[in-house]
Amino acid sequence: MKSWNSNFSHIYVEKEVMKHERSQKIMEKFPKAVIIEIENYQDVFHPSGQEFAYQKQSQKLILARKRDHFLYRGAKVCESFENHHFYYTSFLLNCIYDCDYCYLQGVYSSANIVIFVNLEDFFEEVERRLEETKDLYLCISYDTDLLALEGIHSFVEAWYDFSQKHPGLKIELRTKSAKVLDFSKKPYNPNFILAWTLSPEAVSQMFEKKTPSLQNRLEAIRKWQKQGFSIRLCFDPVLWQKDFEKNYSLFFQYCFSSLDREKILDVSVGTFRISKEYLKKMRKQNRNSLLLSYPFVCEQGVYSYPREIQSKIFDLVKREIKQYVAEEKLFMGGGL
Repeated sequence: MKSWNSNFSHIYVEKEVMKHERSQKIMEKFPKAVIIEIENYQDVFHPSGQEFAYQKQSQKLILARKRDHFLYRGAKVCESFENHHFYYTSFLLNCIYDCDYCYLQGVYSSANIVIFVNLEDFFEEVERRLEETKDLYLCISYDTDLLALEGIHSFVEAWYDFSQKHPGLKIELRTKSAKVLDFSKKPYNPNFILAWTLSPEAVSQMFEKKTPSLQNRLEAIRKWQKQGFSIRLCFDPVLWQKDFEKNYSLFFQYCFSSLDREKILDVSVGTFRISKEYLKKMRKQNRNSLLLSYPFVCEQGVYSYPREIQSKIFDLVKREIKQYVAEEKLFMGGGL
């Protein structure tokens, strides 16, 4: 797995945040990086004609200030876990991992990573929204893998500490990372939900490039469980393949036998699904992807497996997972 230390030879910094405390701390971690001052991150991040796949081989870092739109309504294709006020926030754009199915390659023309350092403004917006709604379900690792980059920005710890002050705030941090932070001296907050995306090792090696192995992810989950955390498991996307039933049956058995089942909060399941516009861009960026070349079908602007295959996937997954967790903990989300 490639470390983020091998990236970020150049750091673009908006003039406005050059002296921001978080900018300074991040730049200190890369003493050999070339620092380039810019007026607006969009001048570097949004120009057309960029090659996402090419930039992914050597990503650059962009430090900027987010000026508006701190919270967004959760997408319909995402599981809300029965929370009414479902939002996500994007203070990091793009990811160090390189998954074939990741929608980010369909969203952005650039693979470089943007960090909005003005986290205090995000906190203020969350507090304003909480005054209106009293409760809030917020996904904070929506356009990135936040935990994987914690060594750069320390935002996970900052959000955890912030969440302690707001009992009406429920946060989900989704990750494929194997990173473990020491929160043993912090009060446990059940409303800060750690969620791991897990895939069979063969799927991970083929379609989740640069990510930790399944074994390493499970080891990380166990360590978080030992700190008292109940973990959300996300089998998403479940991918149709040869010997599907056999492979996924063994995969689920391995996962659940490796973890403390008493500290599994719930389980989320979804299949491949992506908007029509994003998939078109993804196929153009990643022409050699076996996954993206599959003949998915489009319904209401979203590409996924044919309904017959989706039914087979969900029937098998539900039958298998019910052997390990109670059915009320199982959320059959994206897909059908």
